[in-house]
Amino acid sequence: MARAPLWAPPLLAVQFLTRLPVPALARLDAAAAADGFARAMAWLPLVGALIGGVTASIFVAAQALWPPVIAALLALAVEALLTGAFHEDAVADFCDAFGGTARGDRAIEIMRDSRIGSYGALGLGLMVGLRLAAIGALPPMLAAA
Repeated sequence: MARAPLWAPPLLAVQFLTRLPVPALARLDAAAAADGFARAMAWLPLVGALIGGVTASIFVAAQALWPPVIAALLALAVEALLTGAFHEDAVADFCDAFGGTARGDRAIEIMRDSRIGSYGALGLGLMVGLRLAAIGALPPMLAAA
């Protein structure tokens, strides 16, 4: 199995958690990409912290111009654009699958379906609303922390 270069795992973590283009990864063959992705798991917390830092920075900067609710909405919108709404999609899938009575293989089938149902829409709306309220209620410097 080909070993990925040292620069590949952090870039693969960025590619996995964001929608930022990472053209250097096109140079990896399949074996090196698989090796790099396995080692990229160690980089996920750092990339996640960077995404959180961007979100917090947007909130703090926007709060200098607008009320906290608007600043929090802008911060969450930037985060969703940056990540491709990765976590929001997972929440909606989970709520659709387990909101009803689905279990086992049926729940997995529902989670793989790209459409959103009523449980997914409600769960997603509540989750974003809860995040909005929590971020908006924090003092700017505490929110950044």
